Amino acid sequence: MKLRRSACIDTLYLELPFLDRFQAAKEDGFDAVEFWSWADRDLSAVKSASDRAGIPVCGFNGDADLSLIDPAQREAYLAFLHRSLEAARFLGASGVTVHSNGLGLGGVVLAPREDLSHTVKLCSLYAGLAASARLAEEAGVTLYLEPLNISTDHPGNFLRDTQTAAELVRLIGSPRLKVLYDIYHMQLNEGRLCDTIRQYADTFGHVHAADAPGRREPGTGEIAFPRVYKALEAAGYTGLVGYELFPARSTREAVKAILDAG
Repeated sequence: MKLRRSACIDTLYLELPFLDRFQAAKEDGFDAVEFWSWADRDLSAVKSASDRAGIPVCGFNGDADLSLIDPAQREAYLAFLHRSLEAARFLGASGVTVHSNGLGLGGVVLAPREDLSHTVKLCSLYAGLAASARLAEEAGVTLYLEPLNISTDHPGNFLRDTQTAAELVRLIGSPRLKVLYDIYHMQLNEGRLCDTIRQYADTFGHVHAADAPGRREPGTGEIAFPRVYKALEAAGYTGLVGYELFPARSTREAVKAILDAG
């Protein structure tokens, strides 16, 4: 069984206007598209482009610059997440991605709250996720909780390992809360990709793929993608693999490398 593919059109097809990227991804054989922010986009135009190309939107980020680890931001976080879930329902998107910390321009981590203990941050993350999952259940949209690398792209991010994300998902026990396993981020943070997949794939709702180092297409770094894909399939993962990567030279060459990797 071949894993289904999604194209992140905030990193791929940048040579095209945003609304033209839906058709380009469809023509290249992707099963869905995803992007980062919804709040600064014309959702009616996005829906029209998706419908016209015949390719669904599978998700986008749902938390903007707000942080789950900060108890003081809980009310504002849930209010914005509610809007994100409504946007997902409007577009027919199956999921919304959430993080422990809000992210600013260039992925800069906001509100690291160095003044708070690890315990307070973890408890706040748990309580916020539990409340978020209830909203997601009401909306019929799945939340994807994503740990991020702290060495290269997101220094200071609180949630940085698969085990913690997976255990939070298991403890909360909502069918609408899953882990977003990002192969690139987790190669940088923890390695042991195939072992981790075998341990925690039952909690995965979405997977992101880019090679490491560099965050570019398969074959530009050190990750053995065919082995990773086989581990996902063997573990019973049936969701999408979203290619959230920056082409080394061009989207055309990156897409060819994605297809060649299996």
